[in-house]
Amino acid sequence: MERTTRELLGAAARHSGSRCVALCLVTAAATGAGLLLPTALGRALDLLLAHEPATRWVLYCAGLVVLLTLLDACETVLGGTVDARSTAFLRRRVTGHVLAVGPRVTLRFGSGDLVARLVGNAAQAGTAPAARAALLAALAGPVGGLVALVLIDPWLAAVFLTGAPVLVLLLRRLARDTSSSVADYQRVQGRIAAALAEAVAGARTIRAAGTADRDTARVLRPLPELGRAGRRMWHVQGRAAAQAVAVAPLLHLGVVAVAGLLLARHRLSPGDVLAASRYAVLAGGVGVLVGRLSGLVRARTAAGRLGEVMAQPALGYGARRLPPDGPGRLELRGVTARRGGRTVLDGVDLVVPGGTTLAVVGRSGAGKSLLAALAGRLTDPDAGEVLLDGVPLPDLSRAELRTAVAHAFDRPVLLGTTVEDTIGLGLPRPGAARVREAARTARADDFVRRLPAGYATPCAEAPHSGGEAQRLGLARAFAHGGRLLVLDDALSSLDTVTEHQVTEAVFGTAATCTRLVVAHRATTAARADRVAWLDAGRVRAVGPHTRLWREREYRAVFGATEDPAPAESEAVSG
Repeated sequence: MERTTRELLGAAARHSGSRCVALCLVTAAATGAGLLLPTALGRALDLLLAHEPATRWVLYCAGLVVLLTLLDACETVLGGTVDARSTAFLRRRVTGHVLAVGPRVTLRFGSGDLVARLVGNAAQAGTAPAARAALLAALAGPVGGLVALVLIDPWLAAVFLTGAPVLVLLLRRLARDTSSSVADYQRVQGRIAAALAEAVAGARTIRAAGTADRDTARVLRPLPELGRAGRRMWHVQGRAAAQAVAVAPLLHLGVVAVAGLLLARHRLSPGDVLAASRYAVLAGGVGVLVGRLSGLVRARTAAGRLGEVMAQPALGYGARRLPPDGPGRLELRGVTARRGGRTVLDGVDLVVPGGTTLAVVGRSGAGKSLLAALAGRLTDPDAGEVLLDGVPLPDLSRAELRTAVAHAFDRPVLLGTTVEDTIGLGLPRPGAARVREAARTARADDFVRRLPAGYATPCAEAPHSGGEAQRLGLARAFAHGGRLLVLDDALSSLDTVTEHQVTEAVFGTAATCTRLVVAHRATTAARADRVAWLDAGRVRAVGPHTRLWREREYRAVFGATEDPAPAESEAVSG
């Protein structure tokens, strides 16, 4: 994971490579100008005390001050630009990886925690390239100051070096303690964000139950822990700064005292003493180092949380294509899938002949939705393989797989600018005729035409019920086409009449693709060619609904325990 973090930060720095180089050059120039200024001041002082012309050196000093001001302004602008570009790059990279990993990543982190990482942690991590340049400049100041003391007189540097080990230990402990406290703080932030996302998603339930106060308390329960972590974080930095304030002045005083003795012995001029005093301040600039180092540690810790996300393996794709005349035969061989430490599907073997409809039924938690996700490779199994027309799904190219498989879900997310964009999502060139035909098949055309701008109505301004949203999701799947149509409880919110009309399109003789339908209603299962009955993660039986209906436990899946009368049985299975 550490390697992933380093690669991520390296990629962010390369993304703004020219600006990072410019920032480093500007900070180096500012450090150099800051190191030249004490020498120029000292030389001007010596000339003034000797009653000699010092105009040129005074002008040098003024020029260096102006240059430092300009360089500081450039550093501020470049630093802000690098921060913004790096943050945007990290957000794009991590967001793309999250979508490439698929549903598994939300099981690992949770949607709220992911949002916290993509928003807050990415912004902090985005400051790393500029913070690194600033730290290098902050280090160059003390090193340059120490070298200048050596050039003025080695005894001055020797006095300063007596306290150097203390400063090094101080900075080392600061880096260690800051990393730990910042990690705790960011972890608690993620927990609060996760709880808040859960509460927002369940806002209607909370409102109906009248538990707003209790849920507010639940979301904010980690606040005391967050406060402790925050106080510890600033305590660490404040303690380091206080220790630096205690040590650095003593070293500065020692350098000035020795410089005074050397002045009394005529080994140094008054200007040299002034320069030595300024260089002692630069060499002992631990306060600046504390701030820069703390900023870099916070950025790297935030990048580590992004690295945890990036370490999750994304789905890989091959380069194979499906046979051109394949009927859409779907096959699962020994498929095992685990979620949250639990085996949801255990050694599933299943074949769906091309052009047929298979309904997948089972009690809640039996693994129906996971099987549907595996069939269209929204995720991969932990063991076994899934094949379409004899080709393992991981061997297919992304374009080939997504062209061949269409999905519709129980709660479709309606992405796209307009309703027409939503239905044509994922199609390279969705024609208007194709979109409208798919909407008619899904029985969505009537209510879409009643919208203010019809198919051109923005999705955000298109009111729709749960059933209307499902119809738009079905229309999207119908417009997509392909060899395999996967419906994950995509008919659950439709009214009886609409469901009957849509099932005619899904199960009718006009449908030629293979259809895998997660069904919760007996009427839906009865329309399928065959039914796969899942029980505790295994396929208990596969066969026609009419035959399986004779078993009491199968009827219990649909809430029916008694054997229906002959007329009722015909109605259910017809």
